Amino acid sequence: MKAAERLIHIKEYYFSRKLKEVRALMTAGSPIINMGIGSPDLEPPKNVIEAIQSSLLDVNAHKYQSYQGLPEFRNAVSEFYQKQFKVEVDTNSEVLPLMGSKEGILHISMAFLNKGDKVLIPNPGYPTYTSVTHLVEATPIYYNLNEANGWQPDLEALEEEDLSNVKIMWVNYPHMPTGAKGSKALFQKLIDFGKKHQILIVNDNPYSFVLNEQPMSMLSLEGAKEIALELNSLSKSFNMAGWRVGMLLGNSDLLQEVLKVKTQMDSGMFYGIQKGAIAALSLSSDWFERINKVYQQRRELVWQIAESLECTFSKESSGMFVWAKLPEGKNAEKVVDDLLYKHHIFIAPGTIFGSQGEGYIRFSLCVDEGQLEEALGRVKNEEKRVRSKE
Repeated sequence: MKAAERLIHIKEYYFSRKLKEVRALMTAGSPIINMGIGSPDLEPPKNVIEAIQSSLLDVNAHKYQSYQGLPEFRNAVSEFYQKQFKVEVDTNSEVLPLMGSKEGILHISMAFLNKGDKVLIPNPGYPTYTSVTHLVEATPIYYNLNEANGWQPDLEALEEEDLSNVKIMWVNYPHMPTGAKGSKALFQKLIDFGKKHQILIVNDNPYSFVLNEQPMSMLSLEGAKEIALELNSLSKSFNMAGWRVGMLLGNSDLLQEVLKVKTQMDSGMFYGIQKGAIAALSLSSDWFERINKVYQQRRELVWQIAESLECTFSKESSGMFVWAKLPEGKNAEKVVDDLLYKHHIFIAPGTIFGSQGEGYIRFSLCVDEGQLEEALGRVKNEEKRVRSKE
């Protein structure tokens, strides 16, 4: 039986493949420190755990749930967006709960793309944008981001391209993997660009509250709902990655099209998870202050590791990663493999996020301080060994 042709361009997700290799090394006894993936190791808020536990005895807890989620959950999302971003969304028509924002990428693509349509995808950027574009048999068109331009799209250059068949533009600020922050000026340019060319702008926004003093939503700009959607998630902000809970926000007409897809793909989000999500979204900003203190301490150690590897990086970036530039001439994947096999440290090569990631590596902050200090010691010992030879 031959696989569908749509899978020709689809490879197993890098981290799925590479983590098999890492696990094999660990099974063989290697003391691997995994700094490669952004899977939060901190606990969710206590009251979130209590909320899901207490919900299990509710009379409706184990039934099929609404495709649009509990009204209380949608209301919690609306209140959260109002409180944190000063964005008003209609609880009943402009909020669509998702089982993690990753599924939203597929749902949006299936709702708005026909075979052969074009999609603007950031390079470097989240690999799923490309994979999903291929799955729906659309065509990815990459727009390059670079350090000199603050990892922001060059819209003037895009204006010179043939945009006649472009239907969606994926943007992601705060940006993964680089940590570049968005701004009102950037969001306004993107909205104007989308309106001019009738391109749906989708901002993927899961990192707003991690080491970022000014969280922003694209929907806060006037007229944004006419042409933009925003994905968000509780995975990073509340350490709930395994819960698979996120949301899509935007105008009701657009969300209604996405809902048509979603109703064919699942039978509603588990009741208890929604109850936990409501508890999380109701927390005060003190929660973000507490987890960011932990991430700040970790980031300072990662900066030292990066410096020991002679990398350069921005101290103004946000999110739960450090994006570091290697010394001139060094190959990202070779550096990653050297660290893995010689020093038992796993990090991500920039190339998995696109060709513009060559020459960069990405460190995750989802590692406790003890392990980071151990990793720093291993790198510094290698640095001393090399210097002694010289």
